[in-house]
Parts: sequence; structure tokens; C-alpha cells
Amino acid sequence: LSCNSGISAIHGLLSSKTSLYPALHKKISPSCVCIKRAADIQSVRAATSATADSQINEKYCLDLVRSRDYDGFVSSLLLPEEARRSSLALRAFNVELAQVKDSVSQKTIGLMRMQFWKTAIEEIYRDEPPNQPVSAELWRAVRKHYLTKRWLLRIITEREKDLDDRAYRNLQELEKYAENTQSSLIYLLLECLGLKNVHADHAASHIGKAQGIVTCLRATPYHSSRRKVYLPMDICMLHGASQEDFIRGSREQNVRDVVYDIASQAHVHLQHARSFSNNVPAAANLAFLQTVVLEDYLQRVRRADFDVFHPSLKNRNPLVPIQLYIRSWKKSY
Repeated sequence: LSCNSGISAIHGLLSSKTSLYPALHKKISPSCVCIKRAADIQSVRAATSATADSQINEKYCLDLVRSRDYDGFVSSLLLPEEARRSSLALRAFNVELAQVKDSVSQKTIGLMRMQFWKTAIEEIYRDEPPNQPVSAELWRAVRKHYLTKRWLLRIITEREKDLDDRAYRNLQELEKYAENTQSSLIYLLLECLGLKNVHADHAASHIGKAQGIVTCLRATPYHSSRRKVYLPMDICMLHGASQEDFIRGSREQNVRDVVYDIASQAHVHLQHARSFSNNVPAAANLAFLQTVVLEDYLQRVRRADFDVFHPSLKNRNPLVPIQLYIRSWKKSY
């Protein structure tokens, strides 16, 4: 009996063992393993590719801003980490638009470029950004900080109007251009810092206007070398200075008087901006670091007796980055 029982037990074990083979085979089929492994590899590759693309886009914006807007580049590096990359994306966007005017030979081509950016903004807010580095980085910034679309579109619209390539009729027209471009950019930087404050917005408006005016002055020697003058016509007429005076680089008193009046208006806007400082959140000061650059130019042009063509104004002040750092540490503007 015990012998028969042992044989039965062995037989049962063998039969059950045999029945496991199909199940085991089914469970760890080589084809299933290969498919899963291939899917895993594809997923890893896709993630790696996306990360690589993101790093390439970030580097593209960083290099563009460093080469075309160095002061803005240094200012961006001094922002908190969560806002730094988005700031560079916004400044790269601004550079892309700013260089359209000088890089196209026909207005029609410039209008096409502007239309590309208008369409790109709409696509960014539909989460369908164009396959372009600045657009991709801008999309990332929009998603992260919920940036206001109106400010982005306003910058494009104003840059598009500026393709007409003519001098500003008066100082108010230059200020309006500066408000719609430079001030809009600062509003967006405030949003990157998570700030919505009416006093900060008022300060940003005046700082943007001052920056637009100073930019126009700083670019005068470059534009004059290309036989173009964009300074407000009403102030030029007031002092009897013609466009030809600027084109030939005149350093006469009437030309200096024009520069003095325009520079003085930039200074007034900086003073207005500072009148809000007691009510502006400390964190907002990091969006206003450009005031250091504006002050530096206004001081240097004053030392040059408002001679916009003076050789000392051609080179960048090497101390500005240090001054920017000190201002960021003091949290003042």
C-alpha cells in the first residue's frame, strides 16, 4: 500500500509539474519581454530627447540674450531660480522682435515675421507651441507663471508699427512706444516673480518709459551711421537741429540741447518710479534692476556734456554687473 501511495504521489507531482510548463511559458513569453523592454527603451529615449531639447532651447535663449542684451542677461541671472529661466525666455522673445527691423530689407518681410509671432503666441496659449527654441521656452514660462497674453501681444503690435521706419513725431510718441514695449516686458517680469501690485505696476510703467528713451539715445550713433534718425522731431525742431546734423555726427550745442531735453525726460521718469518705492514690495525691486543701467548711461552722457557721439559712450561700463549685484542685494531701485 505504501509503495502504491508513493508511486501515486510521484505521479501527481510529475503531472502537476508538467502542467506548470504552459503557464510559465505563457507568463514569461520571450515576445512579451521583448515588447515590454522595447516600450521601456522607447519611453526612456523619448524622455531623454525631451530633456535634451529643453536644454538646447534654454541655451539658445541664454546665448541670444547674452549676445544682444547683455545688461538684461546679467539682470536675469540675479533673479530667483524659479524666475530666471522664464526671464531669459521673455528677454529672448524681446530680442527676436527688436532685431526684425534691422534684419529685413523690406517692410513686407518684417510684417511676415511679426505675424509669425502673433500666431505663435496664440498657439502657445493653446499648448501647441511652434517648434522653435524661443517659442518653446516662452510656452514653458507661460505655463509656469500664467503670464498675461495681452502684454505679449502688445509688444508685438507696437514693434510692428515701428517697422514704418520714421522718426517719432514727438516725445509723447516715443513714450507710448516705450510703454507698450519696455513697460510691458517689466509687467511680465513681475508676473514671473509672482507679483501683482498696483504700485509696482506704476513704477514699472515709468521705468519702461525711461528705458525706451535711453535706448533711443544710446542707439543714435549707430542709427546715424546708417543715415537714420529716430529722435523726436518736435525737440529737434525746437533747437534747430536737422536730421543731417545727427547723420554727420555733429557735436554742436543745438544737437547737445536736443540730447539734454530727451535725457532729462528719462531722468524725470526714473524719479517718478522711485516715488512709489515705499509702497512697492521688496521682491519687485529685482524686476527693476535695469534702473542701474539707465542711471549709468544718464550719468555718463551728462559727464560728456550731452554729446551723444562722445567716444566714452561707445564702450560698456565694466562696473555695471557689480553695481547690478549690489542693487539686487540691497533690494532697492
